[in-house]
Amino acid sequence: MACHVARAGGTLDQLTHLLLHPEHEGGRHAQNIALRSGQARARDYIHRVWASASTAVSSTAAVESRHHAHEDLAALHDRIETTPWHGERGRTALRVLRAHLNFAETAGGRRHAASERQAAEEAGISRQTLRNAYETVLKPGGWLRRLRVGHGHEGSTWYLGDGHEHPTGTPMSHNGTTQFPPDPDLEEWPSHETAPTADIDSTVISHLMAHDAFAHHGLGSSALMIIGALHVRPSQTVNELIATSSVSRATAYRTLQRLAAHGLAHQTSRTWSLAPRALEGIGQTGTDAAPSPKTLPARGWDDIAHRYSTTGTAAHRKALHAAERAAYRQALEQLSEHRTKAMVMVIVHNGRHVLVPTPRADEIPPEWHAPSGAVLNPTTGRIDPEWSVATDGRLILITPADQRTYDELVTAHTQALAEWESAA
Repeated sequence: MACHVARAGGTLDQLTHLLLHPEHEGGRHAQNIALRSGQARARDYIHRVWASASTAVSSTAAVESRHHAHEDLAALHDRIETTPWHGERGRTALRVLRAHLNFAETAGGRRHAASERQAAEEAGISRQTLRNAYETVLKPGGWLRRLRVGHGHEGSTWYLGDGHEHPTGTPMSHNGTTQFPPDPDLEEWPSHETAPTADIDSTVISHLMAHDAFAHHGLGSSALMIIGALHVRPSQTVNELIATSSVSRATAYRTLQRLAAHGLAHQTSRTWSLAPRALEGIGQTGTDAAPSPKTLPARGWDDIAHRYSTTGTAAHRKALHAAERAAYRQALEQLSEHRTKAMVMVIVHNGRHVLVPTPRADEIPPEWHAPSGAVLNPTTGRIDPEWSVATDGRLILITPADQRTYDELVTAHTQALAEWESAA
C-alpha cells in the first residue's frame, strides 16, 4: 500500500491519514499500534514504512505494459553484456545473473520467482558458489535483490537491478570489509589491460553454461567469456579479446589454447575466430595452416566433458537437489500433520454421543468486551490495561517485554525461514 501511494505521488501525511482511518482494513496494524502504544508510536511505524517504500520505488522501474517490460529487459540485457565481469568471481556472477535474467524473461518482468537450487542448476554451479556470487558481487553491486524468502513449495521472489551501486571490477569481500581484499590470483584487481566496456553475447553463454563441459574443472567460465566475445565479433586479436571478454592476458592465452586444442577456435595470423560449429562443441582443424599435432577435434560438448572428467556433474547436482527437495517436503508434511491432543467431552443425548467443545482459554465472554478492543475486569468492572482483544476475538496479554515492532517481528521471521531453508 505504501509503495502504491509513493508511486502515485502521494505524501507521508496522506499515507498516515489513510492507514489510521478507522474504516480502512489495510491500516489495521497501524491502528492497533496506536491503540496499544499511542499515536506517536504508530506514526513512527508509518514513517519507517514510508521510508522503506520510497527507497523501493526509487530503485525499481515502473513498467506500463508487457511491451514496455520486454523493452526494459532488453535494455538490461544490453547493459549486462557491456559490463566488465573481472576475475573468477565476476564471471561466476555473470552466470548467476544470466540465469535470473532467463527467469525474468519467462516471468515477463524484472520481478520473478526462483529458488536457489533452480538458479544453481540453470547457471551450472554449486549452491554454495551461487550464494557466494549473491553476497560478494550481485547484491552489493545492485544487480539483484531478494524481495521475499521462499517457503514451502514457493521459491524466493527476486528483483533485477541495473547494477549501478558498485562496479563489478572491485568485488566486495565476504564480510563487506577490507579484511579480505581481492585475490590477485583470481584476477580481481583492476587491470589496465581490460577496457571499461565489454562486448559479449550473454545469450550464447546462457545456452552453454549449464553443460558439464563448462564445470569448474572443465573449460570453466573463462571459456564462456571468450566464446561469447568471439561470437559477437569474430577475428579478434588477443588484445581485443582481453577488452571484450574482460579476462586477463594470461587467462586469454590459456583459454584460447584450450579451445584450439579441441578445434573450437582457430588462429589466423594474429586474430582468433570460432570454428563453424563451435557452439555445438564440434571442433575442426584449421585450414589456413598446418594443424597442430596437439589438436584433437571435439565431437560435441559431451566429448569435451568426458575429456575433463566432468561428465555427470549436472545430473549429480540435480539428483542432489531432488533429494533435498524431497526431504524438505517430507519435513513440511510432518510439521503440518503435528497436532496437539484436544481434551474432548462426550455426552449422551437421546441415545447419541455428542461432542461438547471445550472453551478456549484465550476466548472471553462478550460481556467482558469494552469499546476499542479493551477488556473489562470481571471482578472490578473496570478496564484492565494489561489486556486487549485482537481482531479475531482472542485475548492478548500486554507485558513490559512486548516491545518488538511489526518490522522487527517480520525480520526475525524472515531470518528463521532463511535458516530453515539453509538447513533443508
